[in-house]
Amino acid sequence: MSSYREESPVNPLPPVVIALAVFLIGIELVFAAGSRGFIGGPEAAGWRISMIEEWGFYEPLFSKMVETGSFPLRELARFFTYPFLHLSFTHLLFVLVFLLALGKMVGEVFSPLAFLVVYFGASIGGALAYWVVWDTPVILFGGFPSVYGLIGAYTFLLWSNLAATGGNQLSAFRIIAFLMGLQLIFGLLFGAGLNWVSEIAGFAAGFGLSFLVSPGGWSNVLARLRKR
Repeated sequence: MSSYREESPVNPLPPVVIALAVFLIGIELVFAAGSRGFIGGPEAAGWRISMIEEWGFYEPLFSKMVETGSFPLRELARFFTYPFLHLSFTHLLFVLVFLLALGKMVGEVFSPLAFLVVYFGASIGGALAYWVVWDTPVILFGGFPSVYGLIGAYTFLLWSNLAATGGNQLSAFRIIAFLMGLQLIFGLLFGAGLNWVSEIAGFAAGFGLSFLVSPGGWSNVLARLRKR
């Protein structure tokens, strides 16, 4: 009897990536429907801005929380909610490209829980860096810090593989170097925004957390390095 098993020519996305993408698109569809008057009445036109103000990361608010030593859960939730809010569908589209491409590669190696730790760990790291570096009333929102965390996790996978095979580990950082180069060019041409700090921090968080949550964790990395 033949042991041949027919396989799909298209590898499916990991369920955790699909779930995040569906949730992000669902939020955007609600905002779009509200702005066009399909749902929610006249006030729905302002839903997007209201949600960004209520659930985006607001640096002065967190500074006040640190000063007073009071950390209401409602406000701490902003660390987790701001990556789901976007200024437009185009803004979301760029995030989705990173999520689907990097999410597939990372999600096929990491467990769903590890994937979410990297994704939301990067959002937390990005917000904290935003708070440390800037003193600004400009609200942080959008999924770039989180997907930059996935870039960090993918860089970790490349880096650890190169460590095992004796390759040049610095080449694993080509993706982030390329993206930061684009950031610099756009900043020079159109003016730099504030979010780049949170994106770099998201990358660093994703890379660092991968030492803990990747299959085998830090012990696996050490074992590979010792075999060189």
